[in-house]
Amino acid sequence: MRLVVVGGVAGGMSAAARARRLDESAEIIVLERGEHVSFANCGLPYHVGGEIVDADKLLVQTPASLKAALNLDVRTGHDVTAIDTGRRVVKARTADGEQEIGYDALVLSPGAKAIRPDIEGLDSPRVTTLRTVDDAVSMKSSVDDGARRAVVLGAGFIGLEAAEALAIRGLETTVVELAPHVLPPLEAELAYLVTQELRAMGITVRDGVAATAIERGADEDVVVLGDGTRIPADLIVLSVGVRPDTAPFEAAGIECERGAIVVDEHGRTSAPGVWAVGDAVVSTDAVTGIRRPVPLAGPANRAGRLVADDIVRPGSARPIPTPVGTAIVRVGSLTAAMTGANRVALDSAGIGYRTLHLHPNQHAGYFPGASQVRLVLHIAAGDGRLLGAQAVGLDGVDKRIDVLATAIRAGMTAPELIDLDLAYSPPYGQAKDGVNLAGMVAANVLDDTLRLWYAEDLDDVGAEALILDARSVQEYETGHIPGSLNIAHTELRDRLDEVREAAAGRPVRVLCASGVRSAIAHRVLTQSGFDSASLSGGILTLKAALGDRADSVLTKYDRADTVLTK
Repeated sequence: MRLVVVGGVAGGMSAAARARRLDESAEIIVLERGEHVSFANCGLPYHVGGEIVDADKLLVQTPASLKAALNLDVRTGHDVTAIDTGRRVVKARTADGEQEIGYDALVLSPGAKAIRPDIEGLDSPRVTTLRTVDDAVSMKSSVDDGARRAVVLGAGFIGLEAAEALAIRGLETTVVELAPHVLPPLEAELAYLVTQELRAMGITVRDGVAATAIERGADEDVVVLGDGTRIPADLIVLSVGVRPDTAPFEAAGIECERGAIVVDEHGRTSAPGVWAVGDAVVSTDAVTGIRRPVPLAGPANRAGRLVADDIVRPGSARPIPTPVGTAIVRVGSLTAAMTGANRVALDSAGIGYRTLHLHPNQHAGYFPGASQVRLVLHIAAGDGRLLGAQAVGLDGVDKRIDVLATAIRAGMTAPELIDLDLAYSPPYGQAKDGVNLAGMVAANVLDDTLRLWYAEDLDDVGAEALILDARSVQEYETGHIPGSLNIAHTELRDRLDEVREAAAGRPVRVLCASGVRSAIAHRVLTQSGFDSASLSGGILTLKAALGDRADSVLTKYDRADTVLTK
């Protein structure tokens, strides 16, 4: 059998390597457009930033090493331009001219290409992407040669990693993002924490605005934004997203959906003898059922292996699992991660859900170095099935998101998280881990032991209800909602008459710092006949949701002047 694989890196090389391990007699040819067939594209920003010093460390395998270890015929500089699925032939453009290569089985792993928006001046030589080893080497050279000011267009994962790398190298860096906040898949109340970290690193964040033009100059370019802002730059990183690189295959009649190749559960395309994997393939989201490409290395690697199983051992291969979209990024001292669906995806799919906000420590609070993990969970409104989770923190984020990703894959309900037997020792976790606590909160919400209100409801709540602040007087003075009543949760049972008088028949909406004390106060109020609810995530989440508006919305007590100020 001759197996031809178009495209290396994650999906393609995984398929080729697995096929060889299953079939020593097969002729396996890998056609790669670029110079490098197997490289760590996720490590590119860290070479620019100087953490990975040697660019060769990014090369996972070479044609020579793949030939020696797996007897793979790897041909770089082969750009596949067409397929004849009837004759089972691919056409490739090479330095020696066009070649035709026949196949018995064909795996397409062309990946994606950078989206190039309609921006005047985008062809400036100072504009670069960060998708290949050559891109990283070139960008690092620009920095080494004295680049001083950088603009990163796009604040997704790669954009933020690039911005961090450039800031580490001392460049004056600006991030421009059309969406309302950085890391658009992240919920707004978590994304604001990332914005604050970027600012702490000296990075300027311009969100909710697009670049409209790049004016080329002799010594530097100027990036012009939609609001008229002009930003000088001698390095511009384009990172506004990617689209499937599938034009030759769609032209060959292979079924595509909005440019992405349609495959079945084993990666088979509409053409006989042709499979496809990776960023260029339509995937069905495991939570929402939404169909879209998922440009992540992990799913591509795993799909490549399963496609090879289907080619070499037809009938016994496991189906390719639907992705849950688990992803993680470092931004300065913070880590942000997510798995499953966010609010936008759930709303688009018409799925009813409830949202939980928690702030557990990553390990025992009494052990040195304890810090909070800001955790957001979405659970199904009916059965409490776990739909999505996101977290931001200094430490322990990856552990919680990986556990929650496993729970989503297993189809667990949120209350079942209570029973997970997770590793505990003071340096590593808590006896009630944040994941277990999330299950407890979910169980309370689902059986109406706990009723929640949310930061986005602040205006309506302020107009219709009494807001009861259950924090201490000292905490209250550091910033509170104007007009709220302050009674510490430890004093509430003895001061219920004050609450009744202030509420005057209105509902009572309680808050504290993180939602723990307000939940206790809520139980006291509910069992005393009040219409009560507790603010999800407390004032920590409220401040993050308000973002830069927090200082103007919350009232603070100025001890120096003994007056209340906004």
